[in-house]
Amino acid sequence: MANYDEELDASGLNCPLPILRAKKALAGMESGKVLRIIATDPGSVKDFEAFAKQTGNELLESGEEGGKFVFLIKKV
Repeated sequence: MANYDEELDASGLNCPLPILRAKKALAGMESGKVLRIIATDPGSVKDFEAFAKQTGNELLESGEEGGKFVFLIKKV
């Protein structure tokens, strides 16, 4: 797993909350910084792919760790 600057734990939250929380967290970050998101909603995998495309932010990694989904998004 690559380095990251901030972490957002969205475990237990269902769509669209993980995306909304990530959007808010990214808004407060500088360009080039990386946000690590932990989610438990299986739908979040497709959601974060779509979110990255829509916002132009870069989805660096998407994977599973101990039954949770982990994403790294780089703010543009």
